[in-house]
Amino acid sequence: MARFYADEQFPFPVVELLRNLEHDVLTAQEAGNADKGIPDEAVLAFAISQERTVLTINRDDFIRLHRLDPKHFGIVVCTNNRNWEQFAVRIDEAVKREEPMLGKLIRVVRPAN
Repeated sequence: MARFYADEQFPFPVVELLRNLEHDVLTAQEAGNADKGIPDEAVLAFAISQERTVLTINRDDFIRLHRLDPKHFGIVVCTNNRNWEQFAVRIDEAVKREEPMLGKLIRVVRPAN
């Protein structure tokens, strides 16, 4: 089971499905961090303070942050996928293959049709 912090844009249906897969997911909204224009660096810092892996569809910025400093509890960057169940399963499988997540950048991409 992973401990995730889903950033503000991450789709909530996928959060719910990950919870059903027994992952601990805290959303930016639940943490009181939504609609505040919080910079990505602060999103990552909050996740680190909570010892959580970031879940995001904001790939470019979080890949850059990982390259600048890989001292974090993991970052999962995803291409958006409207097939919510498939999206959640792909994250679940990727994380299970890579645990522990400390300092890792995981890319979860939408499959080609």
